[in-house]
Amino acid sequence: MTENTKIALITGASRGLGFFLAEALAPAYHIVAVAKTTGALEELDDRIKARGGQATLAPMDITNPDAMAHLCRGIYDRWGHLDLWAHTAVYAQLLSPADHMDPKDFDRTMNTNVIATGKLIPMVSPLLNMAATPGDVLFFDDPHAGEKFFGAYGASKAAQIAMAKSWQAETAHVEKAPRIHVLTPAPMPTATRARFFPGEDKSSLTHPRDEAPRLLKQARLL
Repeated sequence: MTENTKIALITGASRGLGFFLAEALAPAYHIVAVAKTTGALEELDDRIKARGGQATLAPMDITNPDAMAHLCRGIYDRWGHLDLWAHTAVYAQLLSPADHMDPKDFDRTMNTNVIATGKLIPMVSPLLNMAATPGDVLFFDDPHAGEKFFGAYGASKAAQIAMAKSWQAETAHVEKAPRIHVLTPAPMPTATRARFFPGEDKSSLTHPRDEAPRLLKQARLL
C-alpha cells in the first residue's frame, strides 16, 4: 500500500452492491470491508487481491456499537483518517400488511437500517474530517416508503435517507466537510430484492457489478 492510497469503509461488503463497490474501488482505495459473513468477506478479499488491491476484513455486526467504535478507533490508529464511507448494510424483512408486522423483524429492521446508521454517522464523521481532501459518503435510497406491504422496510429506509439528507444539507457549504451523496440504484437481482419479489424475472434487472461503477461515476469517484 502506497502513501497515496485512500481508505474506503464499506459497511455491508459481503454481497450485492457493497461487494461490487468494494471491488470497483480497489486498488485505488484500501478497502475496510465490514459484514457478518466471514466466508463472503474472504471471497471479496481474493477478488480485491486479484485486482492488485488490499483489504482489511472486519467480520462484525453494524448494530453492535462497541464493535463499530473499536473499528473506527482502529482506522484512526492505523491510518489517521478515512476518505470514503459507502453504507450498503441493510436488513429487509418479508413484506407484510402493516397490521401483521412481526415485532422481532420490525425491531431488527429499525436497529439495522435506522439506529445503527444514526450511531455510525457520529463515529465515522471525524475520520472523514481528517482526510487530506474532503471525504465522500454514499447512501443508497430505495423509495418504497408508503407502498403497500413495505411498512417496516419503507419506513426504515425513509428515516435513514432523511438523516443522510440532513447531514448533506448541514455540510453542503462547509469547507473541507465530507460530501454526502444520496444515490438511487437501479433495480438489481440482490438477496434483498429477492425477499420482496420472489420468482421475479431477473433478466431485466441490472447486475450490481455493472451498477456499482455507474453509481461511483455518478458520485465522481471513478
